[in-house]
Amino acid sequence: MKAARFMAAATLCVGFVAAPCILAQTLYKLIDKDGKITYSEERPKNFDGQVIPMNIDPKANTATLPKASFAPKPKPSPQQFDEAQDRLDKAKLALQNAKANPSAEEKMMVGKVGGGVRYVESEDYQKKISQLEQDVKDAEDNLARLKDK
Repeated sequence: MKAARFMAAATLCVGFVAAPCILAQTLYKLIDKDGKITYSEERPKNFDGQVIPMNIDPKANTATLPKASFAPKPKPSPQQFDEAQDRLDKAKLALQNAKANPSAEEKMMVGKVGGGVRYVESEDYQKKISQLEQDVKDAEDNLARLKDK
């Protein structure tokens, strides 16, 4: 019983000691003759300089945080998976066909100095292949994003 009373008294004392710190809402800006600035929670009694009271509103320094959304992400439909897989298949097939069947303007045969020939790809063909490779990569990324959801 004595321990409970002691704890209650100790809590009450701590509350009285901490109350002025919590309720202190006025700061004083002190500027002496040399222009040195100091701050104080108590108004000085004998200060030879300018004393500026600064009223502090503790509610003014609050932040409003965005509300967290715990709603589950919508699952992609089987139709979306099928469309993404179809797009990937078509992109891979277009790339494979472009590499396997270049036209005569896209891949030209050029003679070598010592005899024989070599194939040279045109700039348009190289751009076409690069675009088709990018289409395959985009389709793969889209399918991977759908699987991660």
